[in-house]
Amino acid sequence: MKTLTASRLPLPLLRRGKVREVYDVDGDHLLLVASDRVSAFDVVMREPIPRKGAVLTQISAFWFERLAGIVPSHFVTASTPEVMARLPALAGMEDELRGRAMLVRRTTPVPFECVVRGYLSGSAWKEYREHGTLAGDPLRPGLVESDRLDPPLFSPATKAESGHDENVTEATMAAALGRELTTRLRDASFAVYAAGRDYAATRGIIIADTKFEFGTDAQGTLRLIDEVLTPDSSRFWPADAYHPGGPQPSFDKQPLRDYLAGLRRDGAWNGEAPPPTLPHDVVAATSARYLDAFRRLTGRPLEEDR
Repeated sequence: MKTLTASRLPLPLLRRGKVREVYDVDGDHLLLVASDRVSAFDVVMREPIPRKGAVLTQISAFWFERLAGIVPSHFVTASTPEVMARLPALAGMEDELRGRAMLVRRTTPVPFECVVRGYLSGSAWKEYREHGTLAGDPLRPGLVESDRLDPPLFSPATKAESGHDENVTEATMAAALGRELTTRLRDASFAVYAAGRDYAATRGIIIADTKFEFGTDAQGTLRLIDEVLTPDSSRFWPADAYHPGGPQPSFDKQPLRDYLAGLRRDGAWNGEAPPPTLPHDVVAATSARYLDAFRRLTGRPLEEDR
């Protein structure tokens, strides 16, 4: 399977994000294409990560199908033969799209990310360490990095086109969206996280935290959208290596982050664009992490064309 830095399809392009392109199919559907681009420290690297786009697409498809009884989603299909059959304009592009294209229902996105934190890590740990709070709300004292949060916390965030999202309180979200919709989003987020967390635990994976996105369709149905419970939208930790009190190993782009962090410590990169050139071993190790996450979760190797 060849790598894909950016797709260019004979369909109207609606948006090009850090990883995905979104194309207009018709009044009811969109096509999401996950490239092999990778970003770290909010900078998109030049080198793609082989098979990363297919991993993200197929993990999301796995979860959308598994969670369908808990919350409706925008998912229609991520089967390459089905996508090609439904979109004749893409004839001849099967190799480029294999495994990485998802047909979805069109929705109007909710302008907040719904973050659920089951463990204290990342930006939440940074704020807690400095202020004892999360998005300004106090947390109980005495927590250490990577501690389990029981019960999990609902921690909305604003959506940033570039740079970091900003953690906000549930009250801030309710002021913008209304209490009724905020409660529905919170309850749906907790339900999806709990189902994903419990299943992943049977596969030896801790889902430390994750972010969900939701949208409403033309009939007003609230649907889970974008990607779900992937290594890009979540922190996946190996359960057999979990030890609270510090950072944990993870099934994502940790080899890339570690390499770049070393360059920053040595003064070889300032953390801004343009990015440094990535060695082959870093690219290969990062690809292996994504593939391992897929295999562990689904119990099978990645098959791009499903």
